[in-house]
Amino acid sequence: MPPGPLGLPWIGNRSQVPSFKPWIKFAEWNKEYGPVSSIMLGSTPTIILGKAQHAWDLLEKRSEIYSSRPRFVMASEILSEDRRGLMLPNSSDLWKQWRKMLHNGFHVRKAPVYHTIQSLESKVLLKQIMDDPKNFDGYMKRYAASVVTSVTYGRRVESVEEWVVKENMASMDCESALPTLPGKFLVESWPWLLNLPRSLQWFRKDPEERKKQDEHFLLYLLNDVRARSKNGTCHDCLTSQALANREEGKVVMTDLQLAYSVSSPFGAGIETTAGTLSVFTLAMLIFPEVLKKAQEEVDRVVGSERMPEFHDKDQLPYVTALINETLRWRPIPVLGGTAHASTADDEYQGKFIPKGSSVYANMYGIMRDEELFPSPDDFQPERFLPETKTTHPRINLKEFDLPFGFGRRICPGMHLALNSLFINVSRLLWAFDIKPVKDKDGKDIIPDSHAFTNRFNSRPLPFDCQFIVQNDRVRNMIEAEWENVRSQLDSWN
Repeated sequence: MPPGPLGLPWIGNRSQVPSFKPWIKFAEWNKEYGPVSSIMLGSTPTIILGKAQHAWDLLEKRSEIYSSRPRFVMASEILSEDRRGLMLPNSSDLWKQWRKMLHNGFHVRKAPVYHTIQSLESKVLLKQIMDDPKNFDGYMKRYAASVVTSVTYGRRVESVEEWVVKENMASMDCESALPTLPGKFLVESWPWLLNLPRSLQWFRKDPEERKKQDEHFLLYLLNDVRARSKNGTCHDCLTSQALANREEGKVVMTDLQLAYSVSSPFGAGIETTAGTLSVFTLAMLIFPEVLKKAQEEVDRVVGSERMPEFHDKDQLPYVTALINETLRWRPIPVLGGTAHASTADDEYQGKFIPKGSSVYANMYGIMRDEELFPSPDDFQPERFLPETKTTHPRINLKEFDLPFGFGRRICPGMHLALNSLFINVSRLLWAFDIKPVKDKDGKDIIPDSHAFTNRFNSRPLPFDCQFIVQNDRVRNMIEAEWENVRSQLDSWN
């Protein structure tokens, strides 16, 4: 097997994996033992990939072997009775239906269908930040939540305090729903604990209580779409499409399976999109020269008579490069999302990878690979521009899919997410100067660029900043657009 730290009998390296931010320890092991390293979590061989090329070689070029998932006792078997498509093995018929459903709903040619609601919600975001800049992070979360609920359930949200958002966040915050924090739960390393009498399985209580709440919550959303579809008041959405396909026999799922399947974008899309917008804001505070250069491009292409639109993207290469660099500089899914699993014995670069290995493409380390990204802690959008000589052909302006995963498990909502990032980043650059707040002595307070949450979707901890409207013309346009979109938004409520 690939080299790695020496573990202990029975538990392997479980005690050496930190409960918080394990991706940092993984990156350290990759530096010490090589970019393809291994540890043992209980009886499970675990492969840690620290370079993009090795992830592409295994998870894409050998996807027939590496597209499955490890066994998730807590997050899948107990918490959802194996109904969450994201965590299902590739041998599951439910996973195959789930993957086809999400691909049909979010593939690159389908993504423009959602431009209208993304643009409307972006204008709401501008208005909210202009009126109340101190709460910018909450408004970014509201934007992400509303877009995801709109495209998934045909309904928008006015606030992150709404029940539908709070229930989703509570489900995501449930500790047992964290499949990507290896070794956190003893039963994952020692699944024989499931053979104990049920009354002695102490680890079941919290996830089973959460499961009851999730079932009620997700079935409510499914039935709500069903009812609105029948009376003609539901916008076309992923759930209405799934219900129609089931009636036509194209989908074979129970109501509960369908409810869980369509909830995937809702569960994953809020944290990642809102977190990336927060990273963008943080980067603009730390690297004001990048902010200025991007604003100059927006001013030159768009001007002040209108705000940026989706059709401007090809004329805004520096803004696109800035978004790519945001995704690289501080990736939200720091462990590369949920682990892959190998379905057959394999050999790679002379090392043995056993069947049943968990495989992590550690995005935290990959995005800091100095060979692929020189000066990785610097924020340099230029590294993605065509005139810049890069170290790999896949590090380019238009095809930077590295942050979204690999092979058959790549994020199906990638194009929707990139469109959300473009419309919001370009408009925030057009509308505001983003400045640090000042202390009592008038000095800039620069947030810590490494202060991030411990969750597997790791986002910046709360920080303060100023969003200063560029000029009165911009202010008037934001107000005018807000008035224009209010009647359109009513039809989504």
